[in-house]
Amino acid sequence: MKRQLTHDDLKAAVYGGAVLGGGGGGFVERGLRTAELALQVGTPELWSADEFADDALTATVALVGAPAAPDPQVLPTHLLRALELLRRDLPSPLVAIHTNENGAETTINGWFHSAMTGLPVIDLACNGRAHPSSQMGAMGLHAREGYRSYQGYAGGKPHTYVEGAVTGTLDATSNVVRRASVEAGGWVGVARNPVEVGYATQAGAPGAIGFAIELGRRFLAEGPAGAAAHLGGEIAVTGTVREYRCEQREGLDIGVAILDDAAGTELHFVNEYMTFEAGGERKAAFPDLITTFDAAGQPLASADVEVGKEVSVLVAPAANLLLSSTMHTPELYAPIEDLLGFPFAPAAKVLADA
Repeated sequence: MKRQLTHDDLKAAVYGGAVLGGGGGGFVERGLRTAELALQVGTPELWSADEFADDALTATVALVGAPAAPDPQVLPTHLLRALELLRRDLPSPLVAIHTNENGAETTINGWFHSAMTGLPVIDLACNGRAHPSSQMGAMGLHAREGYRSYQGYAGGKPHTYVEGAVTGTLDATSNVVRRASVEAGGWVGVARNPVEVGYATQAGAPGAIGFAIELGRRFLAEGPAGAAAHLGGEIAVTGTVREYRCEQREGLDIGVAILDDAAGTELHFVNEYMTFEAGGERKAAFPDLITTFDAAGQPLASADVEVGKEVSVLVAPAANLLLSSTMHTPELYAPIEDLLGFPFAPAAKVLADA
């Protein structure tokens, strides 16, 4: 199916993405501005994956960095520049683009690119929820023998602006881009990892954009409780933040929020919330969805949590989300576990059954 994206889709996509961001995936106001600009300058189109030949080439458009960094800036012109740098180096032309994940700013990744270039956006994400590492959003390409990653990136304020193109192994190129985000002030736009549509459909999360839009409509109509019901989850706890720590390491926000409820709820995050612990027991862990809302019922990124704020915590099981195969790839969790200092990857039996 092919369709033009509309203002009716815009707000739902951003808010549905914010819920699926699970503490990461960018910020609502910036997502709304970027999507609105896309509809002002052109007509972005959303196509289902079955509109393309399996061997046609698509690429991921993404944002990389630490949302709580003090001085980040990624402008729409930076997004286009990243795509231009990628296309310059590719041996074959792109027929479409797709987002890396669902989030307030990332569900609408590609809308501005589509409006300006005419490339359609595929109703597909590398992963149907937000995630902390580029490798988690690479659809298993790290294990594809002989795969060569191409990445273009751009971002930063005038005094910190960086841009570039890099090619090599997936790990090496992702590390270069992550470092570039630090030098840029915390955030860069990226276009990366050209791959066949057929592969992306098999390894990624087809239908993820439509999923976010429908979730967003439910949230806008019924608030956090409606979003929880839509995802087969629950609002697990409401409390006031009594302790909050956040630091930037390796281009990521790493920290914990502790609530004043009787169970002493702890939310550990690496951009996204990784674990939800209450009463000294782990109740949920990534890739389960753990999302916070403020006292007004608005999605609250982990970077915006503050001591004294009232927050509600939505928890939904991973089984109810559209997820990439990478969510069941244990070696991709190791770097994130190292940053937090404890393990949380899915158990071996879960991995075997996935």
